[in-house]
Amino acid sequence: MTTKSAPQHGERRCYLRGCRQPECEQANYRYMSRLRLDNARGHHRRIASTQAIAHVERLVANGWSQTQIANAAGLGQRTIGQLLQGRAYVYVGTAQSILAIHVGPPPYTPRNVDATGSRRRIQALVAIGWPLNQLAPRLGLNVFALGHIANGDLQQVRATTAALISRHYRHLSRTPGEDVRARKMAQKRGWHGPLAWDDIDDPAAQPETGERREGGPGRREKVDALEVARLTAAGRTAEQIARELRCHKRTVVRARGRVQPGMAAAA
Repeated sequence: MTTKSAPQHGERRCYLRGCRQPECEQANYRYMSRLRLDNARGHHRRIASTQAIAHVERLVANGWSQTQIANAAGLGQRTIGQLLQGRAYVYVGTAQSILAIHVGPPPYTPRNVDATGSRRRIQALVAIGWPLNQLAPRLGLNVFALGHIANGDLQQVRATTAALISRHYRHLSRTPGEDVRARKMAQKRGWHGPLAWDDIDDPAAQPETGERREGGPGRREKVDALEVARLTAAGRTAEQIARELRCHKRTVVRARGRVQPGMAAAA
């Protein structure tokens, strides 16, 4: 059974739990502002779940399990379970993800898969400040099992475990942890953070490190973050900006992270 990650400061979930720190109040304010604007424009975030439920039931009738449906839609298994129990409303994005699944025989799910992606994901989270003893309860896994995966002791992991790690990684990799010892340990062991990987699941992929230039000869290692922000505001994608500034796409992503909201307009 999976466990839902605890709310972090700066998330609306934390505000709803009663936290009134400025970053949590700001997150709630942003959410409510967008919600009011969407409602005024007629863009409702939740719709009746009738179609989504009917689609899930058709998939189940074709032999799909709730886990397979959840994985195919990129959702939590609990969401699928709630729909089958008659949940009245569902978010538009959730419904779209479910309705996009082709009705037919369920996909083949191997029992075990290569452990490369799981190992790199755990290592990457440790590298940005998430120690194993904090990751384990969030992922619903034993800390010793998590350590075996991170240390490369296993060549394969259960497919369900790999999917679980991948799902939590998508969220946690955007929120750096606060454990300095974890970062130092990862650095000592040569573990790389999320931005080091082009394809984290490809066993042949090599991490991008500070010792080698980004993208090969002639590529810039650093760019002006405000210039990146201006190009982003103009509608350019990270790939387009990377080509224009002659740098790697990840350089653009990192530059975007250094710019505070509003700085581009002020510049």
